Amino acid sequence: MIIVTGEVMASPDTIDELRAVCIAHSRRSRAEPGCLSHDLYVDGENALRLFFFERWADRAALDAHFQVPEANAFMRTVRGLSVGGSKGPQIFEVVPSP
Repeated sequence: MIIVTGEVMASPDTIDELRAVCIAHSRRSRAEPGCLSHDLYVDGENALRLFFFERWADRAALDAHFQVPEANAFMRTVRGLSVGGSKGPQIFEVVPSP
């Protein structure tokens, strides 16, 4: 399994639009083959920080996700709406214990 995390920082002027774009992206991504979960969270201490937690069946499913045109359009939109402090995806491979 592959776990992906990422965070996006919004400004007070962009938070509503950014949240809507991120929710739509998560909903669309959940329908992709190999997506086990794709969730968006709002930081309890900083309502302008959005955090993604995703689980994918394997690297091939994640790579296919990154090739979806809507995913690329999403990234461009997020870059335009976010402010400093955003962190792009961090990818972790989960290896089952023996």
